[in-house]
Amino acid sequence: MKTVLTLFIGTIALLAWPAMAQDPFLPAITMSTNPDGGQEYSVTLQVLMFMTALSFLPAVVIMMTSFTRIVVVMSILRQAMGLQQSPSNQVIIGISLFLTFFIMSPVLNEINERALQPYFNEELTSIEAFDLAKQPMHEFMLAQTRLTDLETFVRIAKIEVENPEDVPFSVLVPSFITSELKTAFQIGFMLFIPFLVIDLVVASILMAMGMMMLSPMIVSLPFKLMLFVLVDGWSLVMGTLAGSFGL
Repeated sequence: MKTVLTLFIGTIALLAWPAMAQDPFLPAITMSTNPDGGQEYSVTLQVLMFMTALSFLPAVVIMMTSFTRIVVVMSILRQAMGLQQSPSNQVIIGISLFLTFFIMSPVLNEINERALQPYFNEELTSIEAFDLAKQPMHEFMLAQTRLTDLETFVRIAKIEVENPEDVPFSVLVPSFITSELKTAFQIGFMLFIPFLVIDLVVASILMAMGMMMLSPMIVSLPFKLMLFVLVDGWSLVMGTLAGSFGL
């Protein structure tokens, strides 16, 4: 829907170009040159670019933040406990989203102080603000990316990088996603072990009692829920996920 809206706005802008060029009272889509040699886009083009960027916003939130690690761990936890629909997908996504905002708040505050507020106060151009906004995100993703994954994609891209800080976003983003998936599966594996032990114990007891027709999953589910509640599982999982990002 957002992509269709962006294409619609772009089409309207292109169709309106001749009228905007002829009518001096309408703002034209132009690009002005600053005294220092930089370039600043007109307000109309800024809005068009902003609407285009909105179509990439879901991918940015999912793939360039802590969201991926959190939602994968939550899904593995639900499967390990043997719960099919509880918590529901909407609840898992909601928890992951708000926990992502909590973990990313230092990065977002830094972007706001270094880029957004100076731009709103007309102290920076849009290009300068964008460059400054990229730096905190670059630092965050680089801190969470394994060196082996980074080297793999640098080798695939066939580029030479002396320092990890010089890695472009086109290489850093897939490296970050790969590292996040690996970390999420490692955390999920550690969460899976206690519940797997309970399933094995219950299955062995049922087999020893000759109750092979009774599903071990049904019998072990209350014990897994009781264990998770007694150890304050949600607090442990949330704390582990936040601590894995260095908080």
